[in-house]
Amino acid sequence: MKFSGLQKTSLLDYPDKVASVLFTPSCNLHCAYCHNWEIATNPQPPFLQEATILEILEARKKYVDAIVITGGEPCMHKELPKFLAKLKEKGFSVKLDTNGFYPDVLEECLNYVDYIALDIKTSLEKYSQLGAQDTSNLQKSIEILKKGKVPYEFRTTIVPEIVTPEDIEQIGKLSEGSKIHVLQQFTPENAPDKHYQKLQCYAPETIEKFADSLSKYTEKVLLRI
Repeated sequence: MKFSGLQKTSLLDYPDKVASVLFTPSCNLHCAYCHNWEIATNPQPPFLQEATILEILEARKKYVDAIVITGGEPCMHKELPKFLAKLKEKGFSVKLDTNGFYPDVLEECLNYVDYIALDIKTSLEKYSQLGAQDTSNLQKSIEILKKGKVPYEFRTTIVPEIVTPEDIEQIGKLSEGSKIHVLQQFTPENAPDKHYQKLQCYAPETIEKFADSLSKYTEKVLLRI
């Protein structure tokens, strides 16, 4: 595998663990508000190669407990499960971030991960605005995680216009029966589309109301605002 970047230390990306974060290039979606849009839509070399990454991570084992794989969209890369297996062989806890559009790869990864975060970005009807006309694979991935083979969370970034009270209800129905659903604040500063850069974020009180609506469908709602 190749990677667009490495964040050596993060206290935020893996619940209750110190982690290193790897960023994979490219994404199947085209979200106009994506905070990692440079590597998602137009990844540029130099890339970090797998052998180099493994060497760096091995040297950092005394500093970190876990590795987070994010993107872009990691599951686009069919070699991902083999790479995750190598991380597990080295004794790391592994978390995978995904948008859910590659259920076959996701299912293969379940043998090598300790935690998964899957983004449910909006209601199914609005995914066309993000570049996806067919959401059947996303729905498959949601159902795979609900089976509970691996601890997981569903996540929704509360982007104005993309996520409305009506969308929250539809998102809740999609994730119904889940263990954890995280609502996180939108940060407009790095959005590639100037329209989204200028949007006023939802107030914390509004997001709390969204959480109340979502609580009908999931065991626990967490707020990262």
